[in-house]
Amino acid sequence: MSELMSDFRTTRLPVRPVGIAPDGTDVRTLLELKGGSVAHFELAAGRTSIAVAHRTVEEIWFFLAGRGEMWRKQGDREEIVAAEAGVCVTIPLGTRFQFRSFGDEPLAFVVVTMPPWPGSDEAYEVEGKWEPTVGNRA
Repeated sequence: MSELMSDFRTTRLPVRPVGIAPDGTDVRTLLELKGGSVAHFELAAGRTSIAVAHRTVEEIWFFLAGRGEMWRKQGDREEIVAAEAGVCVTIPLGTRFQFRSFGDEPLAFVVVTMPPWPGSDEAYEVEGKWEPTVGNRA
């Protein structure tokens, strides 16, 4: 019996962000397998992201700290949900989304991207619910 095997990988959350995500959040990449990737994101307190949608990936987000709101829209269906520690949400393919951080601490979350994040052209800006307060797309 022949199985394809890959090396075990282990990492720690990087101290500093490795870049800025297309929505304006600080990103720290973690690990990746064939079917998906994981990264950590932070949106500074009192900030609002750039509204985006994805071309080919879907995501699951798990909020770790901070509090805020997330807006998601598909066609005529839209909702705003509380974004706070313990909340987990999905971003199905083609969903427009935007989020904002309230309070004194950053909104921190881990994202599983399926398939793995393909590169800087994946996300594109869309009209959002709120006026963004972060810089332009990196």
